[in-house]
Amino acid sequence: MSSVKIECVASEGCRIGESPVWDEKESALVFVDITGRKVCRWSPVTKQVQAIAVDAPVSSVALRKSGDYVITLGTRFAALKWKEQLVTTITQADKDKPNNRFNDGKVDPAGRYFAGTMAEEIRPAVLERHQGSLYTLFSDHSVVKHFDQVDISNGLDWSLDHKTFFYIDSLSYSVDAFDYDLQTGKIGNRRSMYKLEKEESIPDGMCIDTEGKLWVACYNGGRVIRLDPETGKRLQTVKLPVDKTTSCCFGGKDYSEMYVTSASDGMDKDWLSRQPQAGGIFKITGLGVKGVAPYPFAG
Repeated sequence: MSSVKIECVASEGCRIGESPVWDEKESALVFVDITGRKVCRWSPVTKQVQAIAVDAPVSSVALRKSGDYVITLGTRFAALKWKEQLVTTITQADKDKPNNRFNDGKVDPAGRYFAGTMAEEIRPAVLERHQGSLYTLFSDHSVVKHFDQVDISNGLDWSLDHKTFFYIDSLSYSVDAFDYDLQTGKIGNRRSMYKLEKEESIPDGMCIDTEGKLWVACYNGGRVIRLDPETGKRLQTVKLPVDKTTSCCFGGKDYSEMYVTSASDGMDKDWLSRQPQAGGIFKITGLGVKGVAPYPFAG
């Protein structure tokens, strides 16, 4: 598709840029820099990034129905008031694992915040295995643990009919599907939907489009791939000018633009000189599909 255009809209040099979310109220892209310990907001009007520093690795951000944001911070679910730059803890997970932190998170169609944990990395994608779990924060601030033994809890989203939950545990090199009960938030019947090819490397963040197809950012693969969850086939590959693509979301006025975050952690001088935009935020236009607006946390 020759009409696909990729541009770096914010050369932030994020250490680990992650969790892009389009904030329609602010007409802005919100994202985090995990190891840089900041929550960022980029405006397509001013072309500027505002950042709020936090006191622990911050791995995901989501909209909140009552306004502002919820974040996963260290092993805490927390609320972030943007103007006041105020962070308050909602609750804590993995209390027995001081070496853990949250990773990716996303709000489901009923307003529950799903997020998973992992052990702190020694180097990018090198860590103690099977230390993570997948959790849900409910609107009443109670937390449910779905399963443990996770390596790197990552991309997540829901099918358009809300009957399937898609999930990535990165080191399984697989995009998995679960049966999903919207009423209760329960998941079950896990199966692999797509196994990544060698050159696609490590599956990271993920989002869904209005045709029900999944987009997965490939860490160290320098690309996003479009998958058909019905057939388990790859439909499209879009290559980016950086290797460490971490996550993706749709945004812009009509959700026809894709935003992709990236990382620079683990790259030496030589590598960085070849990829000066590493850690930047990229905008992809001309994909010919639109995305689904993010759901806000109901609590």
